[in-house]
Amino acid sequence: MFAVLKFAHKPFVRLVILLNILWLAACEPISLSTDGNGGKVKAGEPVAVALLLPRGSAISGDDLISTALENAARLAAADLQGVKVDLRVYATAGDAARAQSAARQAVADGAQIILGPLRAESANAVAVAVAPEGINVLAFSNNTTIAGGNLFLLGSTFQNTANRLTAYANRNGKGRILVVHNDQIGGQLGKTAILQAISATGATLAGTVSYEHSQQGVTSAIPRIKAAATAGAANAVFLTATSDGALPFFAQLLPEGGVSSATTQFIGLSRWDIPAQTLALPGLQGGWFALPDPAKSAQFSNRYASTYGNSPHPLAALAYDGVAAVGALAKSGKRNALSSASLTQGAGFQGANGIFRLRPDGTNQRGLAIAQIKNNSVSIIDAAPSAFGGAGF
Repeated sequence: MFAVLKFAHKPFVRLVILLNILWLAACEPISLSTDGNGGKVKAGEPVAVALLLPRGSAISGDDLISTALENAARLAAADLQGVKVDLRVYATAGDAARAQSAARQAVADGAQIILGPLRAESANAVAVAVAPEGINVLAFSNNTTIAGGNLFLLGSTFQNTANRLTAYANRNGKGRILVVHNDQIGGQLGKTAILQAISATGATLAGTVSYEHSQQGVTSAIPRIKAAATAGAANAVFLTATSDGALPFFAQLLPEGGVSSATTQFIGLSRWDIPAQTLALPGLQGGWFALPDPAKSAQFSNRYASTYGNSPHPLAALAYDGVAAVGALAKSGKRNALSSASLTQGAGFQGANGIFRLRPDGTNQRGLAIAQIKNNSVSIIDAAPSAFGGAGF
């Protein structure tokens, strides 16, 4: 899990803990041989879906996340038409060994596909355990180091966000990009995703600047960022920093150091609208970031709130998406509806936050909107696509 930057001033909600909770130390990708056929589906019969949750974990907040994921999964099951899902819930206590045991029990109980677990280590263990049975796993993690084989990720990835933003920047004359990242795993992975996006979209790398994950590290990086931006003729700065970490300091210090959003496009790999206070930072006015389809997200949030009486956890939509995908495929009535080939169909699925599709390498692609901060609020400047093949794809 990524470390949280210990700055002297912390006025911001720590949403990064919620988003990065999906990550753990990198595990080896699954390499077991599997036919990828998944659990066989019988027309007219309910699809048995095992939902693995970290309920009972010693980690604060895991029970809350578990409840939200289960609620969202049941909501999705209720929304299905023409097919029924038999949702069976298994608690893992956030432990990889227990998750693996739960997965084996789920398969013995007749599970045809597994949703979860939450974190990478457990997801990897589960996928290894059920691969010989031809069972596919749709994990809530976004750790791409474990993706592949029978393990598919539902969590939003750095690569997906970087690709969307870089392609948009390049199309709109902001393709000379300077990458600024911290020296820890989150920053390194974010940098790698942006570099790959620059290469894939035909944008130009104007340079990279790394900084120590501390307040002093940010301060000392400012003159180096200014020098690199000048030397590389950068017209955009892509920041991996988050609202709960270095982003507020960059928002203040970069303009003071001669790199202003008035002349250089600031781009964020993380959500800049959460918490809302981030939108009021003067240095970020005009900045770009990506977010899920706002209309779809609002519909899901309202539907969840009307059913359960409170707002959904930020991760709840992942469980809705998993059940929605299973239901859409099972509705076809095909015996191999849950095979790897079916899961990775190019058309993708409609989820809680818009369109998404699973890729053959186990990662995912999600339809994202491009937002700009204007007058301390969010303005959508490029809508999320409604189908794959549109903007950013």
